[in-house]
Amino acid sequence: MGSYRASMAYRNTEEEGVFGTLTVFLLRWAILAAAVWAAASFVPGIHVDGWVSALAAALVLGLVNAFLRPIAIVVTFPLIVVTAGLFILILNALLFLFASWIAGRLDGITFEVDGFWPALGGSLLVSIVSWALAAFVGVRR
Repeated sequence: MGSYRASMAYRNTEEEGVFGTLTVFLLRWAILAAAVWAAASFVPGIHVDGWVSALAAALVLGLVNAFLRPIAIVVTFPLIVVTAGLFILILNALLFLFASWIAGRLDGITFEVDGFWPALGGSLLVSIVSWALAAFVGVRR
């Protein structure tokens, strides 16, 4: 009986169905919003106006990373190999800057990045904070 409870405590999201997947999505969205908020708080040149803008920016950033990042990695793969993976930092900064550009086109959303260097710092901080919070909360990919 004890092993059954232990195995139930560590079910993966595929066995939990829609609610488990939705919970993981909402947790990852909140984590990314907190990471965007942290980047706006600590990196000069990144501006977010409140939690609604942070949530919207996190959603836009998540969609950009989900759809454009794999394509960008495939297209720039030779550069990534030649630079031993360091080009991924530049790629992340450019995607971060692009996400801020998209979010700036939405009404009522303030997510602004003033240039490449704030985008680089912000993308690094968002990566570190979201990784740390996901590890702390225990959310898997």
